Amino acid sequence: MSNSIVEISIVSLVYRSENIVDKLVERIINAVSKLTDDFEIILVEDCGPDNSWKKIQENCAKNSKVKGIKLSRNYGQQHAIQAGLDASIGKYVITMDCDLQDQPEEIEKLLFKAKEGYEIVVASRKNRQDDVFKKLLSRVFYSTLSYLTETKQDRTVANFVCYHRKVVEAMGLVKDHNRYYPMLQQLVGFNYAKVEIEHAEREDGKSSYSFSKRLRLAMDTILTFSDKPLRLTVKFGVLLSFLSICAAITMVVLYVFSDVKAEGWASLALLLSFFSGIIISVLGVVGLYVGRTFESVKQRPTYIIHKTIN
Repeated sequence: MSNSIVEISIVSLVYRSENIVDKLVERIINAVSKLTDDFEIILVEDCGPDNSWKKIQENCAKNSKVKGIKLSRNYGQQHAIQAGLDASIGKYVITMDCDLQDQPEEIEKLLFKAKEGYEIVVASRKNRQDDVFKKLLSRVFYSTLSYLTETKQDRTVANFVCYHRKVVEAMGLVKDHNRYYPMLQQLVGFNYAKVEIEHAEREDGKSSYSFSKRLRLAMDTILTFSDKPLRLTVKFGVLLSFLSICAAITMVVLYVFSDVKAEGWASLALLLSFFSGIIISVLGVVGLYVGRTFESVKQRPTYIIHKTIN
């Protein structure tokens, strides 16, 4: 990080958004210029399949306050955020998506709240402008994540956040290979506030954040930040053992004191199949945790920068 500090850094993640970049930069400049002249805009291009990088280059050539980072391959949203945060030099760092559903004009609300003494200020999306299916998936995703990580996750909050420099540096100290910034915010602590904003319609195209990507993010986050799945498998194993003992005692009692006889191999085969499935599932959960540990100990970089501008 450079020794020089600007007042505000705006970090925006760009992926398949070549038709939005010009408008995004224009609106950010218009909104932030009313607050201060001491700012930078960092556009992180996550190696998308379109001409977004060309648009970023054009905007960097027009205005020295605009900086471009192109990653060597697609590392995913959370690692792209990390690349932008690592490159930022602002006293206050604001992260936002590039689709303009997070409106640059709302940056003022986040910044004013931060200057009241809050180190983390998140934007809560009022009247979320997404389809019913996406809202339902979001509700399921955050409910499951909250339960398995034993934290409170807010589905109205996404990537539109204002961080104080000390928070950015604290999150940089966390070396987890898999990152999820709503969880990192809770992990590092600091004063936290929430501000309601108006959520806008998507300017162009549709979200590339598919159900499968959300599912993978949820799995990575749960395995990184919680051991509750392991504890649940232990409880389930104890419960099955208890039920098996109860069933065995019942069969013995029926055999001794009644005419009921346990005959046939079908029930035995079903029990073997059931318990074999349980054992394999438990081993699978343990294997996932071992795999995440293996990824962490290799200490590979979470992103690699291909090109930078300004």
